[in-house]
Amino acid sequence: MPNSELMPIGVFAQRTGLTPSALRFYADSGLLPPAETDPASGYRYYGADQVPRATTLRRLRQIAMPLATAGAVLDAGPGEASRLIDEHVAKVIGDAAAVRRDAAALKSSLHGAPSRPVAALKGPVLADAVERVLTATACDPGMPVLGGLRVEATAEAVTLTATDRYRLSTRTLVPAEPAATAWAATIDGDELRAVTGEMRRSALVRIEAAPHGVRLRMAGREDRHCRLLTEEFPDHHLMLASLPEATTRATAAKDALLRALEEHPGERVELHATRHGLTLPAAGEHPGTLLPATVTGREVRISFELTTLYPAVGTAIGPDVMLDLRGADLPVTVRSADRGGLTTWAMPVNPDHRA
Repeated sequence: MPNSELMPIGVFAQRTGLTPSALRFYADSGLLPPAETDPASGYRYYGADQVPRATTLRRLRQIAMPLATAGAVLDAGPGEASRLIDEHVAKVIGDAAAVRRDAAALKSSLHGAPSRPVAALKGPVLADAVERVLTATACDPGMPVLGGLRVEATAEAVTLTATDRYRLSTRTLVPAEPAATAWAATIDGDELRAVTGEMRRSALVRIEAAPHGVRLRMAGREDRHCRLLTEEFPDHHLMLASLPEATTRATAAKDALLRALEEHPGERVELHATRHGLTLPAAGEHPGTLLPATVTGREVRISFELTTLYPAVGTAIGPDVMLDLRGADLPVTVRSADRGGLTTWAMPVNPDHRA
């Protein structure tokens, strides 16, 4: 008979979250053999020291790790185990992206309708614009559209927009070949982001609209497909149209402002725009920072979450950044001081500290 420190398979199953049938399978696979097996009944018993291995095995299988790789992880040291897990995750993500692209292409072919030309853009310019604008997206299972890129095409321009509700970034591009008709849709941001490397290496990218996605045509490369998001994109046009004129404008060196934000302690930062420049007040042991800046209009104090303001400044184009301020509770416009195209609106933190 087994000693009293061992657990029957049913008890061990409850302790580890594995079913008895799974435990038998892992035992037969050699990954988790029982500590003892009753020779008369064949009943299996496990030790308390096997619980961590069994629990880790369950979690590895939950992320769809193959048995052979799971066994290697269980027997490896922490560093090697982490590397194996990272490799598995990268493979799963790559496989999922490939499946989604193939599914988008398949749905377009099943529909039977030909794709319709939208616009042709210079590949490096489009890739740079997509990467910068997509910094304003968010992963929100409740609102998948916040992870998308809104594309609006006319004969004169192609406008890219993204928002996470605290930032809104938009960039307008001049097409190399204009579309014959206007078109607008929201494209899955992750799938579009995965194609930027190929865009950057293509002189021209032709965007074509299909019923369930877009086809990206690049000379000498396989067509890429990205799916469309069906949820309604936030009405950013109404929000922007309702904004009052800026009351204060501050222009400062982008790198200096980013460095000041990096060095400022805490999750929230306050900006003072005065005739002397931009000031980040002292916080804790931090003495505060005065940045040389050209400020016109009235003095204003405005607070931001660092995670909102920093990327808005960081994605601005050019060495100098311009901030158009409207007051403590209205969005600030962040853009290049000398190069147009990319504009970001960042929501401040209200006096009651809610973004």
